Amino acid sequence: MADEISVAIAGEADIVVARAEGRALAARLGFSRTDATLIATAISEVGRNVLVHAGGGEIALAEETASERTGIVVVARDRGPGIADVPQAMSDGYATKNGLGLGLPGTRRLMDDFAIETEVGRGTTVTMRKWRQRDELERLRERSAAYG
Repeated sequence: MADEISVAIAGEADIVVARAEGRALAARLGFSRTDATLIATAISEVGRNVLVHAGGGEIALAEETASERTGIVVVARDRGPGIADVPQAMSDGYATKNGLGLGLPGTRRLMDDFAIETEVGRGTTVTMRKWRQRDELERLRERSAAYG
């Protein structure tokens, strides 16, 4: 991801940092406070999964722009054991490690786009996005910058 913010996750304090970085990026991109909170919560959930299930990893954050919308993309990566049964892991109430079973399915509900790539014994990557509509002023500035 271009201009990404990357936070290594090795402990609980790192999740707090990733969450704060996500909230700050969301604010810079013009997301509402409510959406910034949803993004921060999703980052907390995937960060905790990276820490608990894989012992660590990283969370990367970046802006993503489409023609009519601006988004924040969050990528959580680890080199842990992977997820043997993704559909089961995505079902409400399924838990390992004494969790409540709300992390991944809850995170999917908080974000607009959500995908998991995993390979048993090699790790997991969760990619998620939250979008907001771009306003006319943003589009005009972008066109103006393109013409010099």
